Order: sequence, then structure tokens, then C-alpha cells
Amino acid sequence: MKKILFVWLLVLSTLWAKTDFSEMSTEELIALIGYIDPSKEERLYEELDTRLDQMSETQKALYEEDKKRRDNAQN
Repeated sequence: MKKILFVWLLVLSTLWAKTDFSEMSTEELIALIGYIDPSKEERLYEELDTRLDQMSETQKALYEEDKKRRDNAQN
């Protein structure tokens, strides 16, 4: 329960505190997936695309899973 609350607070704080995605860590960006304002989604995914080569396998898996979900939603 504490872990969920912590993640939720992290997500909310990053939504209000930062809009410059280049200053956020990859973990923060991945945590924002699904919670970010639709007007900022494109910039978020552009930043994640630039970091793809630097991501860990776990981060890549989370990002790829979300990317498939978005692709299916568009079709």
C-alpha cells in the first residue's frame, strides 16, 4: 500500500512540478505513462524514443508494452 501511494505521489508531483521532460529521469517518464495530460503526451513519447538505447530491459519492456497498447487504440 505504501509503495502504491509513493508512486502515485511521485506521478502527481512530477506532473505539476516539471513539464520539461528532458530534465526527468527515465523512471519518472515511464511512471507518467497513462497519467499525463493528452496535450503533453507527444512530447513525452518523443523524449522516451530518444532514450530507448539507454533504457534497461525492464524499462524497454514497459515502454514497448505501452507502445503496443497505444498502437492498438489508434487502430
